[in-house]
Amino acid sequence: MHDVSLIVNGVPREARVPARRLLSDFLRHDLGLTGTHVGCEHGVCGACTVLLDGQPVRSCLTFAVSVAGHEVTTVEGLAKDGELSAVQRGFAECHGLQCGFCTPGFLTTATAFLRDHPAPSDDDVIEAVSGNLCRCTGYQNIVKSVHRAAELLAEEGS
Repeated sequence: MHDVSLIVNGVPREARVPARRLLSDFLRHDLGLTGTHVGCEHGVCGACTVLLDGQPVRSCLTFAVSVAGHEVTTVEGLAKDGELSAVQRGFAECHGLQCGFCTPGFLTTATAFLRDHPAPSDDDVIEAVSGNLCRCTGYQNIVKSVHRAAELLAEEGS
């Protein structure tokens, strides 16, 4: 067993976990943050994507002990003071979600992407989300959602 201390969604958290506990299981089972979904458990689908020190990672491929001392942001941490983030609002406004299973991974991926690419082209967005799989939408509304989120972020920055 290992003690893991880290910042999750801006809050210091600690737990004692087995060495082989996956970050996805740590978040869901040890911390009760069930917004991170586990799909393929092979790092292919992207549903488990969280931000590790601001960068997207597959939590189903990451050991919890390896993130000790770091900062993790889950989908629950994207909203601030009860207000949806620009990315969450963009997805809601443009119907970028259907069943919602893949949505947390898309939201965290898009959050990191738009931080570094505030005015992306369609091709940029398609490439950015290409590691996340959705079986419901056909991706058109996801691309629209990311563009809408970029507009909302630009408005916030004005």
